[in-house]
Amino acid sequence: MGNIYDDVVEVARRTMVLFFVVDTSGSMEGNKIGTLNQAIEDVIPEIRDISESNADAEIKIAVLEFSKGAKWITDVPVPSESFEWSYLNAIGPTELGQACKCLNQKLSRNAFMSDITGSFAPAVFLLSDGSPTDEYKKYLDELWGNNWFKKAIKVALAIGDDANTDILAEFTGCKETVLSAHNPEMLRKMIKFVSVTTSQIGSQSSAVGGGSIDEVKSKQENFAEQVNAAYGSGDFDENDFVEDDTEW
Repeated sequence: MGNIYDDVVEVARRTMVLFFVVDTSGSMEGNKIGTLNQAIEDVIPEIRDISESNADAEIKIAVLEFSKGAKWITDVPVPSESFEWSYLNAIGPTELGQACKCLNQKLSRNAFMSDITGSFAPAVFLLSDGSPTDEYKKYLDELWGNNWFKKAIKVALAIGDDANTDILAEFTGCKETVLSAHNPEMLRKMIKFVSVTTSQIGSQSSAVGGGSIDEVKSKQENFAEQVNAAYGSGDFDENDFVEDDTEW
């Protein structure tokens, strides 16, 4: 007599894509890009653990770099269990508009959001240390017309003292989801916080709407609450890092 569980079919999980959109302009050269590379590489195992233990969604990772133009490092979103971070180099201008254009093209059911099992709204993590050197506004406005982007968790990390936080807030939609890192240790800590927190929130089903593109509950608001809680608890107190004498 066969086991009654022999015919149980595993329910396919949805996909949640975590996008890293990385400024690799010349001003990022040295400790900034070095710290960024190491920090993201170090956090990948935690993202992998979140994905493996999640019954709702598999987390995939996509990487877009921008300097003179923009280039996808991943041809398609890569499952976190097999993803390996490729170290990025820094050279050239800061063409954020080209990054917005490339991101808009791939945020489609005909491109990166095409999984047959369905996709949760993605998480988009922008990291930059300066101001755009191209006419970004047109492409950012077009990106904001993309429904996947509208529903995405959007967060930006301003690296160093020269990052334009006002433009980063245009990208995320609110200043509450623009974080700042003024030294390498803060950068490492914030990359870990953002990567882990967006993976946790983004890969969970919402109470209403099933966590799909049509979900009612705002995961962006949930993330903003987590940011406020982290600041309120002193997790991002700059005074904790004043002894870090590493120069950018």
